[in-house]
Amino acid sequence: MTEAVEANLPLKRWRGERGTYHLVTFTGEPARIIGEHALLQRLEFGKNRGFGSVKVMARIGETAWKTSVFPQNSRSEWILLISKKVMRAEELSEGNPVLVALKLL
Repeated sequence: MTEAVEANLPLKRWRGERGTYHLVTFTGEPARIIGEHALLQRLEFGKNRGFGSVKVMARIGETAWKTSVFPQNSRSEWILLISKKVMRAEELSEGNPVLVALKLL
């Protein structure tokens, strides 16, 4: 069973010790769907993936890539990192609203 999630989210910048990252945060109903998918995967395979992540096929505009989303705040939020390659291809910058589609794998 493949599930899909779509949301219009603000692009945020996060500065860490090793550099600057751009990301979007899924909350509410999309986060609930991702969390349920993660739970079903754990029940099916008997373990979590690294950091509790979920594999996804992400799409912004015409750019699609295989990646993972990561849980935050006890799985009530899920983070998707946006690479510089995607940022350039879709001409994105911090604060832009971004329509993100995820196919949960």
